[in-house]
Amino acid sequence: MDIQLEKREAMEMLKKTDDPSIIMAVAKLLRKNKKDWWDDLTDQQKEDIAQSELEFERGEFTSYEDVMKKYK
Repeated sequence: MDIQLEKREAMEMLKKTDDPSIIMAVAKLLRKNKKDWWDDLTDQQKEDIAQSELEFERGEFTSYEDVMKKYK
């Protein structure tokens, strides 16, 4: 199976149709297959992000401007 050929043929068929139900079904299918980057993170990475958010909420951070002052 030539996947590039299949994609081209599918796009041509989609371009030629005026049937809204087909267009909506294809759009829904493609949106459903969209993967969220969060799902690719490890549990440790997710925990680290949660910890960082808590630290930020408590004001435990250094602004970009303050960091840049240190190195100018």
